[in-house]
Amino acid sequence: MAQKIEITREGGDRQGAYRAQLPGVDAHAELTWHREGDNVVASHTYTPPEMRGLGIAGQLVQTLIEDARAGGFRIVPKCPYVGGWFDRHPEEADLRA
Repeated sequence: MAQKIEITREGGDRQGAYRAQLPGVDAHAELTWHREGDNVVASHTYTPPEMRGLGIAGQLVQTLIEDARAGGFRIVPKCPYVGGWFDRHPEEADLRA
């Protein structure tokens, strides 16, 4: 995995995004979400080509996982990347809605 990078949270109670940026790269990686009832729907994950292969998307999901544990919500993985992440991390299955 890449070095731990800073993840910023943007948005409010109903929708938002987790974002990561690297020095010298104009674009940012992001995981967008919105609420549906008591769950958070992970709707889209994107990592620009120049940031791929560094484990950044996984760190975005891990930050969402940490927030789910702290906030007591479950995650609906509508984004294929997040669904695949859950498949690769069965220890977090209790957070998958």
